[in-house]
Amino acid sequence: MTRIFSYGGRTVWMLISGFIVAAILSVMLLTNTAELRYTRDVSRMVYNDNLGVLNEVKSKLGMTTDSLRSLMNETAAEAANQPYIVVSMADHRLWYKQGKEILFEAPVATGSGKELVGGSNGQWRFETPRGRLTVKAKDENPAWVPPDWHYVEQAHKRGLGIVHLDPGETLATGDGGVVTTSNGEVVRRYSDGRSVSLGGGVEGKEIVVNGNIVVPPYGTTARRYMGVLGTRRLELGDGYGIHGTDHPETIGQSVSHGCVRMRNEDIERLYPMVAIGTPVYIY
Repeated sequence: MTRIFSYGGRTVWMLISGFIVAAILSVMLLTNTAELRYTRDVSRMVYNDNLGVLNEVKSKLGMTTDSLRSLMNETAAEAANQPYIVVSMADHRLWYKQGKEILFEAPVATGSGKELVGGSNGQWRFETPRGRLTVKAKDENPAWVPPDWHYVEQAHKRGLGIVHLDPGETLATGDGGVVTTSNGEVVRRYSDGRSVSLGGGVEGKEIVVNGNIVVPPYGTTARRYMGVLGTRRLELGDGYGIHGTDHPETIGQSVSHGCVRMRNEDIERLYPMVAIGTPVYIY
């Protein structure tokens, strides 16, 4: 507590000093509160890969007593009144917004977070990427070109091994025939000279030779799966996207391998609204 002495100007000085100390303590308290809010909000913010936004927000810590959440919501897209997509993994929900207005919303499925270990084949973790992404391309009736982890996962489920088939290579089938590639297809050649295309990829019906699931070469029809991604896809880069599904019962759950899944009827409504270059914020 500040003591008041009756020595003329000194009394005024002591009062002023007391007010200054109180003001400093108040500022320190507000700053500490703001820092705590910053830490809390940044851990959940959708812009955690945008260091420019983070630095700008942090520079405003001592300039406001409001929650930093309001600052974080002042995105470049909102400032320019451009449409953008927000995906909440906790809520399993997608919003298409312009400014503060919600133009469209729908339930989604997101990454399971599970880990798959394939021995010498690799190790994968199925998480939906957080942060700011961008719609890089749009596809109707997209084909899925499964990465190697798909075949490892199928092999684990079915108790089978894994074998890679390189272009032009042959795998003996054990009955005098071989599995090989020809004109962009994986084919089976029988001992009597017949050759049959093994067609396009079908989930759960992969090519099996001698107890091993065959991993077809990229570029072959056997490595193209139709229908798995539903009827529309918004590509986000690095193999991720927002797309439909052939398993609508999974919507609202954390079950995907990293992509954001929607019901086909929902992605078909969203698809024509979204332009290439649209920001996508995932948190």
